[in-house]
Amino acid sequence: MNSLMQQLNPYPFARLRALMQDINPPESVQPVMLHIGEPKHATPQVIQDALVNNLSGLAKYPASKGIPELRAACSAWLKRRYQLDVDAETQILPVNGSREALFAFVQVVLDAQSDVKPVVISPNPFYQIYEGATLLAGGEVVYVNCNAPDFMPAWQDINEATWQRTQLVFVCSPGNPSGAVMQLEDWQQLFALQDQYGFVIASDECYSEIYFGDDAPLGSLQAASKLGRSWDDLVMFTSLSKRSNVPGLRSGFVAGDAKWMAAFLEYRTYHGSAMGLPIQHASIAAWNDEEHVRLNQALYQQKFDLFVGKLQAAYEVSIPDASFYVWLKVPNGDDVAFTQRLWQTQGVQVLPGRLLARDTEHGNPGQGYVRIALVATVEECAEAAERLLTFAQHGF
Repeated sequence: MNSLMQQLNPYPFARLRALMQDINPPESVQPVMLHIGEPKHATPQVIQDALVNNLSGLAKYPASKGIPELRAACSAWLKRRYQLDVDAETQILPVNGSREALFAFVQVVLDAQSDVKPVVISPNPFYQIYEGATLLAGGEVVYVNCNAPDFMPAWQDINEATWQRTQLVFVCSPGNPSGAVMQLEDWQQLFALQDQYGFVIASDECYSEIYFGDDAPLGSLQAASKLGRSWDDLVMFTSLSKRSNVPGLRSGFVAGDAKWMAAFLEYRTYHGSAMGLPIQHASIAAWNDEEHVRLNQALYQQKFDLFVGKLQAAYEVSIPDASFYVWLKVPNGDDVAFTQRLWQTQGVQVLPGRLLARDTEHGNPGQGYVRIALVATVEECAEAAERLLTFAQHGF
């Protein structure tokens, strides 16, 4: 077996199961599960129809690059959403969801044969794929804490020797779990570091289409263009899972630096990561339709207004910039005990923040928070809010 496998850490949900072992909810209540960020809104009919109408594509091997029509739809979406002109032939590559793409891209970028062990910098808290991909590519993960109040990465905490070894920097905007969005000045700071040290930026933007109000989150390619920069060593990742309520479709795309798109395509040809033709046609329908996205946003807005509105009477909580998570500060500071007692007394399951982060010399930025995914129905979210209020009234 690959010895690097031994470096992998248990996934947050496996750790949560261990923490909740032998702890049961009250028999008198229906459990409300808000710990996993799996979209549960109905899949739009336009996507279902496109999938069913193209099942004949199952009889053909798909190309790793995707059909031209899909890449054109992705390019058109980038134009509408970010006012960007992206070459569908050389700067876009369809992928089977952002998860597999983020993992595979690390294998393409990292040079584990270099004289020094390569570093990948990850936000902390983070999506655990960043870590696992780095370890299996033979790299070292260095975590940069994202603390309150703005939850932006504290780049100043990274020392010079680490920057010198850094080959890749992950950013997640909107952030998981905080929902914080990088602004133009935040990108300007990171780009200045990139100019100084020459690393690649992988920008995870899979929550970009769940936002509130009229200000859509700024994207990485958009930020670079606004600052008059090229897209050299810059790649963005996006997905239909959250935007279009199709987590089982496994569809997204990457876009950016053409040289990395070419290298990634070569890797994926060997890796066998081509997207099935029916999935490609369903994806075209999804990227071309904005009505279901607006309906989706309205439903999340309703849940956040209701949930946060209720909880503000007892908790320090606010609606995030974007995403479907509430990053709730635990009043007594013990996120694990809070999670266990909430489940035991109220039948509401959330995720302790420390499980999404790693301990560093600057502390664990997830400690003292819980992540609440507002993916359930409006009624279930309202019920969960009432139980959280009851929980607070009883002193946790």
